[in-house]
Amino acid sequence: MPHLYQDSKQRPPALPGAARTTQGSGKSYEELKRECLLKGVLFEDPDFPACSSSLFFSEKPPIPFIWKRPGDIVKDPKFILGGATRTDICQGDLGDCWLLSAIASLTLNEKTLARVVPLDQNFGPDYAGIFHFQFWQHNEWLDVVIDDRLPTFNGRLVFLHSAERNEFWSALLEKAYAKLNGSYEALKGGSTIEAMEDFTGGVGEMYEVKKAPDNFYEILEKALKRCSMVGCSIDTSSAAESEAKTPFGLIKGHAYSVTGINEVRYRGQQVQLIRIRNPWGQVEWNGPWSDNSPEWRSVSPLEQKRLSQAALDDGEFWMKFEDFKVHFDKVEICNLTPDALEDSTAHKWEVAIHQGSWVRGSTAGGCRNYLETFWTNPQIKLHLTEKDDGQDDCTFIAALMQKDRRKLKKFGAEMLTIGYSIYESPSRDGHLGKDFFRYHPSKARSKTYINLREVSNRFKLPPGDYILIPTTFEPHQEADFCLRIFSEKKAITEDLDENIAIDLPEPPNPAPSSQETEEEKQFRALFEQIAGKDMEVSAEELEYVLNAVLKKTKNIKFKNLSIISCRNIISLMDTSGNGKLEFNEFTVFWEKMKKWINIFLQFDFDKSGSMSSYELRSALKAAGYQLNNYLLQLIVLRYSDEQFQIEFDDFLNCLIRLENASRVFQALSVKSKAFINLNIGE
Repeated sequence: MPHLYQDSKQRPPALPGAARTTQGSGKSYEELKRECLLKGVLFEDPDFPACSSSLFFSEKPPIPFIWKRPGDIVKDPKFILGGATRTDICQGDLGDCWLLSAIASLTLNEKTLARVVPLDQNFGPDYAGIFHFQFWQHNEWLDVVIDDRLPTFNGRLVFLHSAERNEFWSALLEKAYAKLNGSYEALKGGSTIEAMEDFTGGVGEMYEVKKAPDNFYEILEKALKRCSMVGCSIDTSSAAESEAKTPFGLIKGHAYSVTGINEVRYRGQQVQLIRIRNPWGQVEWNGPWSDNSPEWRSVSPLEQKRLSQAALDDGEFWMKFEDFKVHFDKVEICNLTPDALEDSTAHKWEVAIHQGSWVRGSTAGGCRNYLETFWTNPQIKLHLTEKDDGQDDCTFIAALMQKDRRKLKKFGAEMLTIGYSIYESPSRDGHLGKDFFRYHPSKARSKTYINLREVSNRFKLPPGDYILIPTTFEPHQEADFCLRIFSEKKAITEDLDENIAIDLPEPPNPAPSSQETEEEKQFRALFEQIAGKDMEVSAEELEYVLNAVLKKTKNIKFKNLSIISCRNIISLMDTSGNGKLEFNEFTVFWEKMKKWINIFLQFDFDKSGSMSSYELRSALKAAGYQLNNYLLQLIVLRYSDEQFQIEFDDFLNCLIRLENASRVFQALSVKSKAFINLNIGE
C-alpha cells in the first residue's frame, strides 16, 4: 500500500488566513491568473486535466461526458447569485451526499463559507477561467486551484449543481474537492463529518440518537447557535437498503443536514421542531410538520415567516423533534472550536498536533488484543498539569485521523479501523515495553474501533502523566495519521520516539595463549589451518570460516554471509589497515558474534530460529543501539521478510552496518569537536 513516512514531531497549529499553494508548478492562484490575463488565454489545469482520469479510476464514464466552461453552458454565468445558500446544493449523478450535506451546513456560517469559498471571484472583466478554494488538511490550510471546465451531458452539469442554472460556485467547489482527493470517483461514499472538518479545521463528535443524553435538544440548539456544522443519517441493515425510501419519505443510508432548530406554539403548547435538508433538493419527510401537513394551519403566518417555513419541493422540511429521534440514528457535529456543547460558557482550547505513521513490521502493532505487537505502536506522552476551572479533573479531546485514505482509493486503499487507548504513565521515560501493557489496564480509550477517517472522544482525567497509544485494530496495517489533542488548560505532549543513542561495551582483550580454554585452542587450530603462514584471513577466507561455523549453530536460521558482509567485518575489526584479520582481531569479533547470537536467541520468543521484526527495537537496544521510529522502519524494510521475520544472517548484517556507521559517526564527532575548539581558540 502506498505510504509516506511523516515526521512525528509536534507541530504548531496553522496560522489563520494562511494557506499553502498546492499547484504542481508552485505558483499561486494570483500568479496563475495574472499570467492568463497577460496572455489573453483561459486557464487549463495540468494537475487536474479535463479527461477521464479526473472523473473515474475504476470504471469508464457510463455516458459520454463533455467538459464545458460555464460560459459554454449558459449565456450569463454567475459565481454566486443572490448569496450562497443551502438551496444552491443539488446532488447530481455522484454518490457524495455526505459532501453535499456538509456544503449545505457550510452556507449557514458566512465567515466559515468565505474561508472555503473566497467570495471575490466572478465571471466579470478579469475572468480567466481560473478559480480557487481552501480546505483544511491535517493541521494546515491548502489553496486548491482549478480551471472551470465541468463535466456535462446534453448541455447540463452531471454532478453537483445549483437550483439556479446560471450559478456555479457549488459545482466548482465540488470540483476543487475532487481534485484534492484525486478524482470525482474518490468522493463516492463518506461521512459528513469528514467534509465538515475539511471546511473548518474543527473537531467532530458523533451521537447515536437512540442513546443521546436527555438534553440532546439543547445540545443541538447550542451547536447551531455556535455555528457548528450538523449532519444526520438513518442506518441501513444491509447494502440493499442503501438509499431505500421509507414510508415517511426519508432515505436510509443518506446524509442530511440539520439547518435549524426552534420551538413553535401549537394549540396552547410549545412544540420542539428541527429543520432538515436533503441534498438532493427534493424528496422530503411527509409526516407531521412536513411542508403541507395540517399542523401548519394552526400556526400564524407571522410565526411561519419567523421559521422560514415554505411549502416548496426543495428538499428542506421541519419535523417534530420527538419524531426526529424515532426516525434518525446518527448525528454528527463539527465544532469550530471544541467547546463542550453541554456547557454554557465558551473556552479557549489549547491544541497539540502529532503526525505519525504505522509501518508494518515495526510500528503497526494493532490493538491491545495483539499484545505481542501492541507495544510497538507509536506512543505519545500527555502531561495534564492544570485542573479545569472549578473542577478536580482535566478535560481534553483526543482526535485520531488516518490520512489520505480517500486519495489512495485508486490504489485499493480503504478506511482502516482505528482507535486508541490511554494508560497512566510510569515514572520512567522512554518507549514502554510489552510487559508494561501485559500488567497494566488502560485508564481510558476511544469508545469504539471504527473504519472512519477520524475517531474523537472527550475525556476527563485527574492531573498526571498519561501515555496515548494510537493504533489500527489489526496489526501490519500501514497508514499515516494525525493526532490532535484539544485541552482546556495547556497540556504538554511529547512523542516517546526514542532519541538515537549508542552504548557499546568495550571489546574484551584476547586471553594469552597459555590461558586459552580448550574451545579457544581448537578455534586457534582452525584459524591457523585457514589462514596459512601469515596468520591472517582475507575476506574470502573469513566468508568460508563463518559460513561453515554458523550453518552448524543450533537454534538459528541462517542462509549465508556474503563476501560484502565479510569485507564490512574486516573494515570494522582491522586495526592494522592491511585489509585482513589477525587472530586477535578475529577473536574479538568472535566474542561479539557470540553475544549477538545470545541476543538473537533471547528475542526469538517462539524458538522458530528467526526473530519477529517487531522485537528488533528491543534486540538492538540489548546490543547497545537505541533507535528512533524512522531508523527502525528503514531497517525493518531492509532486513525483514514478507512474514516480518528476521533470520540471523540479516540480524548480523544489520549489527555490522550499525557498528561501522557508529564508528564513522564517532570519528566525525571527534573531528568536529577538534575543529570547533581550534576555531574558538581552545
